[in-house]
This record gives sequence, C-alpha cells and structure tokens, in this order.
Amino acid sequence: MSISDVSATAGTSLPARARAVVIGGGVAGCSIAYHLARLGWTDIVLVEQHDLTEGTTWHSAGFVGQLRGTVSQTRMIMYSSGLYAELRERTGLDPGWHGVGGLRLATTPERVAELRRQAGTATTYGLDMELLDPRATADRLPMLDVGDVLAAGWLPGDGYLEPAPLARALAAGARSLGATLLTGVKVTGVDVVRGAVTGVVTDVGRIETETVVNAAGVGARLIGRLAGVAVPVVPIKHQYCVSAPLSVDTAPVPTVRDPDRIVYFRGAEGGLLVGGYLRDTETCWSAEGLASPRELFEPDLTRFAESWGNARHRVPELRSTEIARVVHGPEAFTPDGEFLLGETAVRGFWVAAGFCVHGLAAAGGVGKVTAEWIVDGQPEWDMSTMDIRRFGAHAASRSWATATALDAYSKYYDIVYPHQEWPAGRPLRRSATWPRLSTLDAALGAKAGWERVNWFGANASGSDVARPRGWAGRHWSPAIAAECRATTERAGLFDQSSFAKLDVRGSAAASFLSYVCAGDVDRPPGTVTYTQLLNARAGIEADLTVTRLSEEHFRVVTSTASGVRDAHWLRRHAPDGVSIVDVTGGYGCLCLWGPAAKRILAPLTDDELDFGFLRARELSVGPVPVLAQRVTFVGEYGWELYAPTEYVLTLWDLLLADGTATPAGYRAIDSMRLEKGYRVWGSDITPETTPDEAGLSFAVRASGDFLGREALMAARAAGGPSRRLRCLVLDDPGVVCLGTEPVRVPGERPVGRVTSGGFGYRVGASIAFAYLPSDVGDGTALEVGVFGEWTGARVTPEPLFDARNYRVRG
Repeated sequence: MSISDVSATAGTSLPARARAVVIGGGVAGCSIAYHLARLGWTDIVLVEQHDLTEGTTWHSAGFVGQLRGTVSQTRMIMYSSGLYAELRERTGLDPGWHGVGGLRLATTPERVAELRRQAGTATTYGLDMELLDPRATADRLPMLDVGDVLAAGWLPGDGYLEPAPLARALAAGARSLGATLLTGVKVTGVDVVRGAVTGVVTDVGRIETETVVNAAGVGARLIGRLAGVAVPVVPIKHQYCVSAPLSVDTAPVPTVRDPDRIVYFRGAEGGLLVGGYLRDTETCWSAEGLASPRELFEPDLTRFAESWGNARHRVPELRSTEIARVVHGPEAFTPDGEFLLGETAVRGFWVAAGFCVHGLAAAGGVGKVTAEWIVDGQPEWDMSTMDIRRFGAHAASRSWATATALDAYSKYYDIVYPHQEWPAGRPLRRSATWPRLSTLDAALGAKAGWERVNWFGANASGSDVARPRGWAGRHWSPAIAAECRATTERAGLFDQSSFAKLDVRGSAAASFLSYVCAGDVDRPPGTVTYTQLLNARAGIEADLTVTRLSEEHFRVVTSTASGVRDAHWLRRHAPDGVSIVDVTGGYGCLCLWGPAAKRILAPLTDDELDFGFLRARELSVGPVPVLAQRVTFVGEYGWELYAPTEYVLTLWDLLLADGTATPAGYRAIDSMRLEKGYRVWGSDITPETTPDEAGLSFAVRASGDFLGREALMAARAAGGPSRRLRCLVLDDPGVVCLGTEPVRVPGERPVGRVTSGGFGYRVGASIAFAYLPSDVGDGTALEVGVFGEWTGARVTPEPLFDARNYRVRG
C-alpha cells in the first residue's frame, strides 16, 4: 500500500476555491495542512505533483536531536516529539517514532567545552542532558570504541523518525479534520494582483485563494519564482549508507553524532545507517524540478570514504562489514543553515522550506508555527532567526546563495564560536568608508550582507588589557578596550551605515505611525522618538527610532538585519496613501560620540550644535549636507550623522582630520551598550517579550490607541509581568557570558537564562542580562552556569555607567 492510497483524496476534483493552498506533500506540507485544519481552517487544499513524501522526505535519515542553536528551534523539535501521541490517538497510525536517545561524542578539549556549554543551554531550555565520561559512554553503547573519546552528552529525548509513517500520520490527521490532499497535481503558476496572492494555477485547473504556503522542498525556489519571490534554497547532494546486518541487535542503538569525525549513525535494517557532512559536496540544481523524485544520484564512495572510515573507527564491527546500500539524494539547504519560514513581500505567499536535513525532526513545530502565523498573525515563539525576511535582495542571486550554502554545509559539524565570521559570499555590501578600512587594519564582520568593522587592529598597539578566558577571548582584540577608552576620554567614530533606514511618507503617516508605534511619534518636526513596534500580544516586533523630518515625512531607523522584516511589518499595516521606502543604500551614517565630539564638529560647521537630546537638525559639515541626530548607543555625548552616500567618505576624512577622534567598531559599541543597559533586539528583546518585561515601559506612551496596547494594559491590570530583564554583574570579572547560560538561586533550580553578556571596560566588570522572576530584587545573589561551572553573580541596578546620564546629555 502506498502512502497516497492512505492519505490522498483519490478521485477528488480540484476545488475552485480554498481558504489556503499548501504546495508540497512532504512532512512539512502535511504538517502545515494538519495544523491549519486543527486551528479551524478546514477549507484547505494540499497539492503535490507526485505522491506524498516523494520529494526529499522519503530518503531522510530521520535524526531527531532536540537541542538546537536557538530556543525557538529547540522548542519546535520538542513540540514535534510530543505530537506523536496525539497523531496516534487521532489517526490510529504509528508515526514511526523511535525514542532511543542520543549520544554526542567529544574527542578534543574544544569539543568537550562545547558539550559543557550545550549542557548549560539544555538546562535553560528544559531538556535533560547528562555528561558522560568515556567509561559511562561505553556502558551506554558497548559497540563503540571510546579510546579517543574524552566525554559524551546523553540526551534521552532524542531518537529518529521513519519518513513514510510520519507523513502518513500527518496527512491522515489533516484529512480527518477536513483538509483535501491531492497528488499528481502540478503547480504551474501563482497569480499575484497588486502585490497579493489571488490564486494558484495547476495543470488541471485553477484554485482561487488568498493564502499559499510554499512547502516544495528543493523545488521551493522555482515555486517562489512563480510568485515573483526569491526563496534562497540550494539543493545540495547529501549521502548516507546502510551497512549489512551486524551481529548485535541495532534496533535499540541510540543516535550517535561524532562531530570531530563529521559522522553520524543509528540503527537501521539490522545494521547501521551512517552519514556525514562532506567538506567538498556539490550542488544539484537539476533536482529542483523533481522530474523523477525517486531517482537518486550514483553513489560517490570516494567522497564518502572519510565518513565511512570514521564510522569504522568508532564501531569496530563495521571494519569487517560491507555497505549494503547507499542513499545519495538532494537536500534543501539555505545560506546560513537555518530554516526559511514566514510570509514574503507578496501578501499571502508564505514559505516553509530549506530544512537542511532536519525537516522530519522539526516537522511538527514547523506546522504549528506556520499555522499560528497565518491564522493568528504571529506564532507563539520568536521566529526571527528563521524568518525568510532576514535576507535582502541579494537572496535572489543563485551564485551568492550557492557559495554561502555550500560553506554552511561544509562547516555543519564545526564548533561555532561566538563572534566567528564566515568568508563565503563576501564582500557584498560595502559602506562608502571601505577604501579607508584596510589602512587601519580593520577586522571585518558581516551582517545582512554588509561588511562591518568589529574593531581596528591599528588601535591594539600598546594595550595591556588581558584577553578574556575561554571562548570569550577566542575572537577578540585589545583594540576593543582601546576603542572604548578612546570614546570615553575623547571621541570614537563609528560607521553605522548598515543600519536600515525607511522613509515613511503621506498625509496619514503620522496617524499610521502613532498606531503601530508604542511611543509618541506624533511630535514636532526635528523630534527623534525611541520606540517599539508591538504585536497584538504586546510582544516587541521591532526596536527603532522614528525621526519626524516634516509634517508628512518620517524616517525609521532599525537594526541592520531587521530592515526587510520591519519594512514588511509597516507595509502590512499601512493604509492607502502611506508609502514605505527603503533608503538604506542612499544614506550613510557616521556616529561621533564622546566628550570631545562637539570640539571636533564645531570648527567644521557654521550651524548651531546646541540642540537637545533626541532632537535632529540639518547641518553643513564642511561641504557635506548632514542630518544630525542627538542619539547615542554607547552612553556618550554626540550625534548620528546621516549624509547621502556619495558624501560619506569625505565626511569620514573631515571628522578624523584633527586626530582627536578614534575610528572604532561594533564590539566596542556592544561593550558600552551593556554598561548603559541598552537592549538589543533578537536577544534581550523579542516578539515574546513585552516592554514592561524588558524594562522599556518608559518608551510606551500613557494614552492613545496603539497596536498591542490592549494586551499590555490587560497584563498590567492583572498585576504586571511575572518576569523582568535584569542586569547581573559576575563576581569573577574573568568569566564572560556569551548568551543562553542558565541562572539560578544558589543550590536551586534555574530561574532564568542569560540573553546577552560581555565585558564592560569602562566599569571593569563582566555583565550579563537575564529574564528573572519579578520578585528577584536588587542585590540578590545568584549563580550563572558558564561551561559547566557555577559562578557567583549579583542583581545590580542599571545602568552601571553614568546612571544619571550626565555624559549623554553633555
């Protein structure tokens, strides 16, 4: 019996209309159909050009490792694991779950450190993870050769899934709730009128609909093009093999990951399924069309030799065992190795693709968040790291997507250290100051395609600041401390041209922004407002400044990585007659901050500089036209200076000409913003946190109607938030937090986790921020788990630096 016999609606004609159309019959598409139907959207149609699971699902190895790099992806996989009982009860079908547990091996001191950090992260995510020594590892799985194993992590909640049973259960569940699943139906077009979906065209007819979900796997890029949407999915060849049967029962064998040897394995067919992430794999663009989805590529055992040899090293019995079969098929990867989820710039066109070999593991969670997003307007969890809108226009480039996806694939099992930078696809977007950077030995990082300075090596000479211990000191320079000191004592010059800039215009611009912004933006021209965009649950969708340039013209400045997403959010809510235009590339931004900032700028302009904090004014700096904003993200006096891009290099040279200002980078900014308690969106604040929880109530206006106000007021009426973001100072300044570390009352269970951390060079302290129960007061002694060791910390009033803001206001 084929899966389509059980799950597809045989003989059903194509409906003329549907509330939603899901394209793709893999586990993701079936899960989305199931979850949409469970939320009450039963008038939905799933179309698949072949049989269900016939894309990349059918040949998946099915590994389920619950602990992922972000809390949201971990939650998605944990949710998936809990979904199987529901599916079994609803459908009577076994979803093919094998809860055998999982081992992660470490054979180097660096990998042991990673395991210890992962154990702390697991604690904050509510996962059980036990660290084992070599003997305990061998006891857990006697077939292993642990001679070079230093430690292992044991996650009892891990396991693996069988593709067909999972898809069968999801599809049957969707159908039982009223969804229609049709196989043998090929999508040939997506109708878009005035930027919104109106229908799906197939080879057997058209379906009128306002909601389309592109869950087409390796074909997602082609489906996206039908709607005029760039979907940066790259089909990459991925190989695994199944050995001949072994002498022992392999059914209860846990999943094993041996990342130092880039190999993984589990029990299968009486032997072991063995796979690995090759350093020199290939793309396979021919797989996009899926003309013959059951056809695999020829085995490439020469490329696979390293993985097979490493598996034989780890499992001695494999040394006398042959390969029984090889699975060499396409998998959908993305430029950064994260999923692609969410609505695109075309209203009603959604994407759920690019699962990077983890589609089965996350299928339940993908269905849940996508359905919630479509039906409720936002998912339960923060999806920003997986939101397809994290990419800019360059995502349409096949060459860029290929280079970056291959790089991400080849490094899949590498240890990823904080602040580590990857070279693929660079340089791409460059500020006008680019010609000056090499002369100052700039250490560059990349964000949203932009080249940005982390620090200038030229500032490191003569510094005697000690390197932070452990991972915090791996990608670091004494130049960071020197740049903080220079900014505090004289002035630092920072290039923040990468920050996204959106011009909002129209006669209704003020009333529109007053509705979507929690702060008071309807103020006189020349006023700068720090504010947030909230969702209906009062979660923070964006953290930004809004400057009123004239009665009908506002400029929104938001973070580098959020420009596409925030522009989409604004356009989604904007009334007719209000335009939102991304002008990021048209203007550079140089930030001059420090006590000498006025002394540097005054001789260069005839214009008045004594305008107040959070005010903006047009100046002429030398021959350069500038919009100067009295705003700071480092807690020092100064300006953000916006100039048309063609003038920025001249402005840079003018501001450095007298030798007082020091060029500085983003790592110094991060250190100084921690000391001032300035929040960072995506870590300290997210769509899951409210302004009251985040300590940003001061940025919310007391009256007026704005999006999210009802939920915010209801929470206040119920007694206020149960948790708040608090500042911690660690007892040992040599221990530096990197994020996700657990926080506990000494000797008790964790009560929170670190959202961000670092060293404050102006205050000489290791600083961390964490959400803690609201009743945890100033001065409370806590402990932070850093690489398996509990370090003392104390809740401290903020800001730590210049508490009365004397320096900011000058």
